[in-house]
Amino acid sequence: MAGENTFTVEVLTPEGEVYSGEVVQLSTRTVTGEIGILARHVPILAALKPHRLRLKLSDSEEKEWAQSHGMLQVFANHAQVLLQEAIEPDNLDVAALEEEKKDAEGRLADESSGEAAREVAERDLERVEAFLEIANA
Repeated sequence: MAGENTFTVEVLTPEGEVYSGEVVQLSTRTVTGEIGILARHVPILAALKPHRLRLKLSDSEEKEWAQSHGMLQVFANHAQVLLQEAIEPDNLDVAALEEEKKDAEGRLADESSGEAAREVAERDLERVEAFLEIANA
């Protein structure tokens, strides 16, 4: 499939490689908004927000994951997506996510927690809300 309209992508988490191969398009969300990457994209380094990560492998094949926070680097027709988590939508556990949401909301409501704890709870809530949206789509 390698050709002038494709580029290589690596999707990595602390647990290891999630995907490595040629794609036609990568779509995700950065902290500044949605982004689509095609072959020969200009270099970019961007922070990623929890969202649906889509890799278009061909006109008829696409792979998707629920992505957590992370980073995207594009350089020399190669993209690296470094994520805390990447979960296939069918593997999302809605009941567990609902519990995580209640926990994060409880931590946010706790006025005795410090600023760092609140920031962690906000990130956790952002992640779980994005994952629930993907799971319920």
